[in-house]
Amino acid sequence: MKNLNNMEFDAQKFEEVLGIKIKDESLFKTAVTHRSYLNEHPNYENPSNERLEFLGDAVLQLLSSQYLFENYPNEPEGQLTNYRSAIVNTSSLAQESEKLDYGQFLLLSKGEESSGGRQREYILANTYEAVLGAIYLQEGIDACGKFVEKTLFYKIDDIVRNELYKDSKSMLQETAQEKFGLTPVYKVVKSWGADHSKTFKIAVFLGDKKYGEGEGGSKQKAEQNAALDGLDNLKSI
Repeated sequence: MKNLNNMEFDAQKFEEVLGIKIKDESLFKTAVTHRSYLNEHPNYENPSNERLEFLGDAVLQLLSSQYLFENYPNEPEGQLTNYRSAIVNTSSLAQESEKLDYGQFLLLSKGEESSGGRQREYILANTYEAVLGAIYLQEGIDACGKFVEKTLFYKIDDIVRNELYKDSKSMLQETAQEKFGLTPVYKVVKSWGADHSKTFKIAVFLGDKKYGEGEGGSKQKAEQNAALDGLDNLKSI
């Protein structure tokens, strides 16, 4: 994978990925700037993507809520909330970032780079939201709607049809007990960050075999993401 950390931001290539003409190059460069990059480049002219991520998250919540409200008119509020959680969770957004190959554009510190930051789930998920925030500022809400329908909402029908919105830990436990007669065990593989903003990586095991991994800002979130990964891996068995 091409490393852009010591190169100019490739706006033309990013345009091809997004299918959007970039008018404000600095805005989209900010969208792919991880906070770790600023620590090693104190004279870097852009902030990190965290504020854009905050904005993109709000845009995504609105658009996903509207889409579900319009397309599932007979479902109660609680069920729509379950659908929305399944589509906008960390694992789901990270998967779409991987398909868009956002990792190649990320500006990361050397440490983050060497530890696999370009493939790290929570970084990719946050980048999806940050880029959406940039699209909103440049193009407005209608363009954001078209973008998320193309890159994210296409899988909602599958999530609903296959009941993938259900609690992933409960689903994994049911599947594991049905297939193997085993109960999943979750173990913390790694944790990092300040006490008030730790990130956890958790692996899920069936017996002695690892079936999935997940990351999150809490152990509970990381376990849910590990269970989702485990369910994906069990499908092939």
